[in-house]
Amino acid sequence: MNRTAAIAAVLLLAGCGKPSGLPASATYGPDVKLTAPDPNGPIPMLNPAKAVGWPAGGAPTAPAGFTVTRFAEGLAHPRWLYVLPGGDVLVVETNSPARPKKTLTDWVAAAMFKRAGADAPSANRITLLRDADGDGRPELRTVFLKGLNSPFGVALVGETLYVANTDSILAFPYAAGATAITAPGVKVIDLPANDPNPHWARNLLATPDGTRLYVAVGSDSNIADGGMAAEAMRANILELTLATKAVRVFATGLRNPNGLAFEPVTGALWTTVNERDMLGNDLVPDYMTSVKDGAHYGWPWSYYGQHVDDRVQPQRPDRVARAIAPDYALGAHTASLGLAFWPATTASPYAGGAVVGQHGSWNRKPVSGYKVVFVPFSGGKPAGAAQDFLTGFLDARGQALGRPVGVAFDQTGALLVADDVGNVVWRVSASR
Repeated sequence: MNRTAAIAAVLLLAGCGKPSGLPASATYGPDVKLTAPDPNGPIPMLNPAKAVGWPAGGAPTAPAGFTVTRFAEGLAHPRWLYVLPGGDVLVVETNSPARPKKTLTDWVAAAMFKRAGADAPSANRITLLRDADGDGRPELRTVFLKGLNSPFGVALVGETLYVANTDSILAFPYAAGATAITAPGVKVIDLPANDPNPHWARNLLATPDGTRLYVAVGSDSNIADGGMAAEAMRANILELTLATKAVRVFATGLRNPNGLAFEPVTGALWTTVNERDMLGNDLVPDYMTSVKDGAHYGWPWSYYGQHVDDRVQPQRPDRVARAIAPDYALGAHTASLGLAFWPATTASPYAGGAVVGQHGSWNRKPVSGYKVVFVPFSGGKPAGAAQDFLTGFLDARGQALGRPVGVAFDQTGALLVADDVGNVVWRVSASR
């Protein structure tokens, strides 16, 4: 059998598993009831929605009272968004580093990425969009930074713009109102970047006083498949002190943290996390959680607190005993990435709640995610069921018209959503 036929056979077998008997909503909430593990055996469930892109004039759907428009289109795999103090929007156009194809597994993964719309080479740039009058139509679009290495997180501290490449944090001089940065970046620290480099995205969040950066670093594997040595400084949130460049581990056991944000009432750090695969359609739910200094969240030895993963050897009961359960489940395999809190200063009934961009599942049947959800908060904690906020990313045939990733609020309070399959930044504003 040639390689193409072998890949086709594996993909066919992988899509023939038993579908979930639960609605996706059963794996959301603060007190989710976990199912028993149901591994698919040696061939995992591979079921990504085929990426086809948006038809002309197509758009996702928001609740009544909101209008959805294309803030920018024709981008190259936009993944992340950052709004500068003056209102300019930075769009990080990026993708994973090139992945070698040495084994059948590598070729199967490449075929799956292609189907899911995740195979494009990384543009390695940041584009600036300026909507000075706040009408939702940028008057200026320009390349702000280029020549990066699978960039993701961005954070402005004073007159320094920090950018997280997949393998390092760089510092660039920034002047208010600048439309481009041409000065070379200065390396601040190296970041873990094994070859190949799964879970490559590195997010940043500056503390309110500007003295430190939180850095999200995902694991090298699903469940430490290559041993814990390959996971050094990974599956963690790190804390970087800018004055000294000292780095310490802030929290551990977070398989693939992505979104980082401060909850507006308590000021607590929150993150979204993609949990492990291959335990069945309904395990393990992705989640968002407040992040406590020094806390351990289970990975790889346990999930959702102290539920032991028997596949991980050797076992570490001491680490399991320390594991903290997360605050809120966001659905099994939803690939919850973006996180932003609705500005509390607005009169909106959504004020203070969390908005989460769900990129969508690749190993659940039926698929889950492929939408933006809203979780109401009260007193700094989740206070209700997750609500679909931006939907319609799947067509009637189950194909992906788009896949939401980063979310942010612009200077007018409108929600911006990066769609890396549609190559669009969507703007969701209150209807006038």
